[in-house]
Amino acid sequence: MLGVISIQYVAEFGYMAASALFMLGLIKLGKVKSARQGMSWAAFGMAIAIAATIALLFADDHWSTKSVLLAAASAIAGSALGYWMAIKVPMTSMPEFVAFFNGLGGLASTFVALAEIPRAAHLQLSLADLGDKDHPGEGAMFAIAAGLAVLIGAVTFSGSMIAYAKLAGKVNKNRAGPLGSQGLNALLGVASIALGVWGGFFVSDPAQIYVAGGALLVVSLVLGIGLTMPIGGADMPVAIALLNSYSGIAAMTTGFVLQNNLLIVAGSLVGASGIILTQIMCKAMNRSLSNVLLGGLQDAGDGGGAKKDEGYTKVKTTSAEELAQVLDSATSVIFVPGYGLAVAQAQHKVRELATLLEKKGAQVRYAIHPVAGRMPGHMNILLAEADVPYEQLYELDKINDDFKNTDVVVVLGANDVCNPAATQDPKSPIAGMPVLEVWNARTVVVVKRSLASGYAGIRNELFQMDNSLMLLADAKKALEDTVTELKAL
Repeated sequence: MLGVISIQYVAEFGYMAASALFMLGLIKLGKVKSARQGMSWAAFGMAIAIAATIALLFADDHWSTKSVLLAAASAIAGSALGYWMAIKVPMTSMPEFVAFFNGLGGLASTFVALAEIPRAAHLQLSLADLGDKDHPGEGAMFAIAAGLAVLIGAVTFSGSMIAYAKLAGKVNKNRAGPLGSQGLNALLGVASIALGVWGGFFVSDPAQIYVAGGALLVVSLVLGIGLTMPIGGADMPVAIALLNSYSGIAAMTTGFVLQNNLLIVAGSLVGASGIILTQIMCKAMNRSLSNVLLGGLQDAGDGGGAKKDEGYTKVKTTSAEELAQVLDSATSVIFVPGYGLAVAQAQHKVRELATLLEKKGAQVRYAIHPVAGRMPGHMNILLAEADVPYEQLYELDKINDDFKNTDVVVVLGANDVCNPAATQDPKSPIAGMPVLEVWNARTVVVVKRSLASGYAGIRNELFQMDNSLMLLADAKKALEDTVTELKAL
């Protein structure tokens, strides 16, 4: 008995240590310089949490060598698979990779909650009757937590899989029959709540409890698809942040199901940080969360004052040789990275070009828009991979006023985040969205493979402004050629 109590104390201490490391890691993630250290601390905390959980198996009266070995083998296999995927997945696929992992988190919470429901079914009690007379509210808490864990976890899983498919280009639709319509989503939402209440508070027959749990799972999965399907591509950074929050909330509710303090703390951290990030993303786009969830940009090209990509008449093209000559005489240069930079894997080449310009005496900076790319922080990750100095990265509000004093701005695969329609066309679908006002610079060079529209699906007048030049090429190839030409000058 003493040994069992000691194990429990050690495990709880491990959980406390893991919680502290998670919080410290999250704090470190708030700054680019310390982000890697924050990830390491959080990973170490997770290792402690896994070890403590396996140790708790020894405190169970029904523990066996088989159960301990199975838990340890699962932890090792999962860690190895996660490491392999993180190493193998290219940086261009990181957004869908994050969406996929969000979904797995939701699925894990769903499975754990479903696994706990048979406790009530076995006892032939409604979920709300669980607990003893000294703790009359325990059963109700279990019923609510289990229902929410299944509901939110399943919505997170199916929604994240749709987000993954959209980011990977496997799904290009905003509807799948009636799926995605507001009416059906509302009906599914009401049905899922009704099933949770019915299964948690009004049935005690084991068969009915299983039916309620299974039906809630199916309805919630369909609801997740319906909620995510209408969200347009331009809103994917917001969608990923929101789904990340969902996965945290699902983990938190599972913590209440298991009465596990670590899950409650960790889930709360993820849920709260995800909500905060979602708000930041919405603010960066000057849009409400409800507008994003209803797919506000999904038909952007069909309405408003902006038309789809057609009819450019004043575009001036340039070459890598001419760009090198322009940069050679520049004293200040700002690079604006976008998704095209990620697709071309050109982050190392832009770093090489920037180093060359610095040696020639030019001031080099990078303007980072909060929603550039396909997920929050996408551009920061890319540039950090190329060892771009952190102090050269500037957020939108800290660099927008400096464009008017800049000789050359080089836009690398960005489109919607530097579209003047946001400030000049009140009828545009992106009207009011904070953008990088690159057109105020003396010269703007847009490196892009074509004149095609961005993810918002709208025209960009920047392409044919008087001080704008288009270098129509793959970003990596264009930068390689520019570096070669600049070295020859």
